[in-house]
Amino acid sequence: MTQPYGRQKSPLRVAVIADVHGNPWALTAVLDDIATRDVDLTVNLGDNLLGPLDPLGAAEILMAQSMINVRGNGDRELVEPLDDAAQSASSRFTRPLLTARHLAWLSSLPTTRTVEDILCCHGIPTSDMVCLLEEINEDGTRQRTATDVATLLGDASAHVVVCGHSHVPRTVRLPDGRLVVNPGSVGLPAYSDDKPYPHIMESGTPHAKYALLSRDAAGWNAEHRSVAYDWERAAGVADEHDRPDWAFSLRTGRARVNAK
Repeated sequence: MTQPYGRQKSPLRVAVIADVHGNPWALTAVLDDIATRDVDLTVNLGDNLLGPLDPLGAAEILMAQSMINVRGNGDRELVEPLDDAAQSASSRFTRPLLTARHLAWLSSLPTTRTVEDILCCHGIPTSDMVCLLEEINEDGTRQRTATDVATLLGDASAHVVVCGHSHVPRTVRLPDGRLVVNPGSVGLPAYSDDKPYPHIMESGTPHAKYALLSRDAAGWNAEHRSVAYDWERAAGVADEHDRPDWAFSLRTGRARVNAK
């Protein structure tokens, strides 16, 4: 069977991060690790600041980086006007801390980018609220079939698609050869949510997650990285801000209640 997405020419190494969620300690550890990996570029898939940790610290680090950025649903929540009832607890904590400069940066982020034949999105190309590799329904969460993933990608023709949103590291090779990669979350390894149905997402460890893509003459491959950092410090800040759900997830990589 012909696999039209299987081959490339010049070598390339790309670091992919996502879902920092205002955790500068995890972000710093990941960027330090990336600095030792001889990458050609770094891609950031959004949900940068939303959360009860240190959004300003994370913002200053991210805004100083030379990387490809796209916007996540958490970024959109911070820049779109919402009434009090529609705001999440994380939004009510984060939004008042941000300056016009931070909001302008978030507002400037595109919903998708394509670079070096890599399509970058937060959820799926047409929505930042849908998980590309996981299906959430009334029966729980399951991994999508390759057919379902291809359907959600529509006419996207990039050799590689990178996505976030679920916080779960995962790599899928589609039958046509395309590689789909979720790097996991830098800053929040697990969460629970009630939309579109009650569900949890868990990576299983408290480490900061990201992915490395490498391209050679044979095509693209992905390596998932788990980076140790002072997650107890991050969890302590969550406790100080009255978010024991986040503190539990940061310490364990497991979800308890309403961590997003």
